[in-house]
Parts: sequence; structure tokens; C-alpha cells
Amino acid sequence: MVIVESRSGASPYGPDAYLNFATMRHTILLTLLLSCTTLSTQAQDRGLGLGVMIGDPTGLSGKVWTSGDRAFDFGLAWGPWHSGYLHMHADMLFHNMGLIQVSSGKLPLYYGPGLRMRAWGRGGYWDRGRYYDHDGTHVTLGIRFPVGLAYLFDGAPVDVFMEVAPTLDLVPATYVNFDAGLGVRYYFN
Repeated sequence: MVIVESRSGASPYGPDAYLNFATMRHTILLTLLLSCTTLSTQAQDRGLGLGVMIGDPTGLSGKVWTSGDRAFDFGLAWGPWHSGYLHMHADMLFHNMGLIQVSSGKLPLYYGPGLRMRAWGRGGYWDRGRYYDHDGTHVTLGIRFPVGLAYLFDGAPVDVFMEVAPTLDLVPATYVNFDAGLGVRYYFN
């Protein structure tokens, strides 16, 4: 059986098969905005930052600074395309704080190695430009190398970032693809 993906939102699994990600995004954004207005301002180049990212994937983003120019970031998200999938990644990031000069704040270029896992579980998955029927879960594991820019505001515990991440899937087969997104994080120190 071949299932053709459509943008109409119709699901062969019934109307309740898909989670309402639009409602989840609005709830997450509202929670972050309320947190930003009630907590004191702190630097965003230290501590733990939590926020959201949109693109492919779309979901939650986090960052933990380990020094003035190094951090770990992570994501728990869903891929909105190709019947949807769960996405998890973790990266070690190096920031070049002085490469791009701005009049206020900082605009570091960042890059570093990481790992990515994607999983499909609704009877099919997207791989190498084709959709495949599959009765069980399909998982891919790979290495990624994100490159991006993050704007760190002066006196505000918020950063805004954009990145692309070339990825080499290793399991179950080798294949090169890209993740890309925009995001915002609030820092709790």
C-alpha cells in the first residue's frame, strides 16, 4: 500500500492521529514570554537557555554554556515534513565572539560537531527523496555539523539564532541531508 502525503491535513489514520503542534507552539511561546517578563535580566552567554526553534525541525531548543566561548546545545523537536518525525540532537559548539562586530550586543559565528536521531512511527517514513510504507518504527542516526549566527543582546537574557546543519546519516545507511532553523532562547542563570 502506498500512502501519498498531502498538505490538506487528511490522515489515513483518522482525525486524532496527529498531535496539534500549532496549539503546542502557542502554549510554549506564551510560557516563554511570561517567564521573560517575570524573571530578572541576566547575561545570555552563561547558564542554561531554553526556547523554541522553527524550520526543519520545529520544537524545543536548549543551550548550556560551559565557558565564555563554548556551549552544548540540544533539541527535542518534530520534523513537520514527510509525514512527520521525532528529532533529537546534541552539539558541542565553539563561538567566535570577535569575528563580526556590531554596535550593541554580540554576534558570534558558531560551529561544532554533534549527533542527531530521527524516528518515524506511523506506518511510513521518508528516505532519500521517497516515501516508504513501513509497519514499524524507522530510526536514523547520524553526525551533524551546525554552523550559525547567534545575536546576544546587551542586558537581556535572550539570544536569537539561525543555523544550518549538514548531516551525515550513518544508520541504517549513509546519506547526506541538512537541517536548518531559526530560534530564540531565554537564559536562566
